[in-house]
Amino acid sequence: MANLSVRFFKKIDQINQWRMKKVSNRNFIIILAFLVGIVGGLMASILKRLTHFIAATIQDDIDWKVKYSVYLVFPLIGILLSVFFVRKFLKGKKMEHGITPIIYAISRKGSRLDPSNIYSQVVTSAITVGFGGSCGLEAPVALGGSSIGSNIARFFGLQYKEVTMLLACGAAAGISGAFNSPLAGMIFAIEILLPEFSIPVFIPLLISSALASVVSRILYSEPLFSTFNSDWQVSALLFYLLLAVMVGLYTIYFARVSRTVGKWFAKVKNPYSKVWISGISLGLMIFVFPALYGEGYITIQQILNGQFNAIVKNSLFSDYKDIGLVVLGYTILTLFGKSFAALFTLNGGGNGGVFGPSLVMGGLLGFAFSYGVNLTGMAELNVPNFVVAGMAGALSGIMHAPLTGIFLIAEITGGYTLMVPLMLVCSISYLINRAVLKHSIYTKVLAESGDLISYEDKDRSVLSMMRIKYVLETNFVILRPEETPKSRQSDIIHSKRNIFPVVSHEGKFMGILYSEFLFSVLLGEVDGGDTTFEKLAQKPNDTVNINENMEIVMAKMNKDDTWILPVLGNENKYMGFVSKSSVFNKYRALLIRQGHYLE
Repeated sequence: MANLSVRFFKKIDQINQWRMKKVSNRNFIIILAFLVGIVGGLMASILKRLTHFIAATIQDDIDWKVKYSVYLVFPLIGILLSVFFVRKFLKGKKMEHGITPIIYAISRKGSRLDPSNIYSQVVTSAITVGFGGSCGLEAPVALGGSSIGSNIARFFGLQYKEVTMLLACGAAAGISGAFNSPLAGMIFAIEILLPEFSIPVFIPLLISSALASVVSRILYSEPLFSTFNSDWQVSALLFYLLLAVMVGLYTIYFARVSRTVGKWFAKVKNPYSKVWISGISLGLMIFVFPALYGEGYITIQQILNGQFNAIVKNSLFSDYKDIGLVVLGYTILTLFGKSFAALFTLNGGGNGGVFGPSLVMGGLLGFAFSYGVNLTGMAELNVPNFVVAGMAGALSGIMHAPLTGIFLIAEITGGYTLMVPLMLVCSISYLINRAVLKHSIYTKVLAESGDLISYEDKDRSVLSMMRIKYVLETNFVILRPEETPKSRQSDIIHSKRNIFPVVSHEGKFMGILYSEFLFSVLLGEVDGGDTTFEKLAQKPNDTVNINENMEIVMAKMNKDDTWILPVLGNENKYMGFVSKSSVFNKYRALLIRQGHYLE
């Protein structure tokens, strides 16, 4: 078996050597983009089919009232099964969810994503959402698609930029396959994952996104929303602007609630305790607000179809479904309930994302606003139009992705005639959120930990790609604490380095000595020829941990104008040195690699 594996990888290496001579990077990326698009579309189709199969199996032919009285325990079961799957089949691996891990991989992991994401995202998100977890499938399918692209690129030994390109192709394919929206998939990848893009980027993304949509349509053709064609009135422009402000403020509220709920659950250390807290809480919320069950797209579709009382009709308050104020108040409560339901699902151990909940919350807010205005009699607004605009605005503000919000909603609802309102609502919502919150819900944590690439600062972007282990220098003469300068005279004189680490036999770092001082000792200019290195060792200006990011390392060097620093591992273990020379050489190499990207 071992020999077979060696022969296989040797053959792959031969193929790689041949293709590097015969096929340019640009053309090879396009070929792989076809592959990523097909596999990404297949994964999205499997996820949608599996989720809807689970949901249909436990829901079909059950009266709505009975369903939400008896089945309020199913979200708990779904989260529990998801946590069990992770602990049983992903031993030693942390379950990742959302878009944040993709951005982190690009910023800090060389765009490397674990291959287990390809299947674990499908299984856990299908279980979570299929059993009624109040989150969406789009983030898991984007993460799974990104893993497909990343691992295909790594399989063929591609460099960081090419791996990142195919990772983005996978994310585009996942979004395209999930929504049957190829344009939105491409824009999502550019806006969220590749903010510093060039024209060559469009072609692979277009190919992957388009092919994923084709595969998804063939294997699972059911649309997310039924399309509608409804023009907008200029007289309603002021109301669209008011909606944009409300949506923008709501996205700020949601971002802050997300942080608060995350802190609540962080205090709970036992994973199964989180399951019980989230599952029971979610079940109670669904019992009162049935629209919180699952993704919530069914409720939005009913509203788009003109069934404005549907949100109350299937609840405990169905007897009051024809009272306008009851419908309005109940919708507002459901809107705020959705924010907690989604966050409880995700923080409790379920797998999903806030992509889908953003759409549902925006749709409910758009409905509540327009329906409320109509109740006052001051205007007669087209409610479905405002629902669609609210969906786009919420996605734009929460994700800091106005273009994705515009084109995704236009594509999945057929609302291209609403392009002007969508542009206005998305832009204003984004600007309001950005004025208060510099980072999106996906990048906030990464920015605080220094793990986010800033394309506004090119130096910081390049430094963030570096790892200390790749610039680590180890060709130093190691001195032992019990030794003396005279006993190591020959090694000291012939060393090509002017710095010597003092390290115990157990590998513990004890200090440094410079050649100038040691030469003075050996020449008799300074006493200490027979003194042990343990007593002579000097404390360095600072030390570097092997896992520290390069920005911190450079800050330490610049602080005391130090050219070289010792690198330590766990328990003060000596690893080597990092110097400005090695960092600058790596920096130059990365710039050259970026310059040759996709040539």
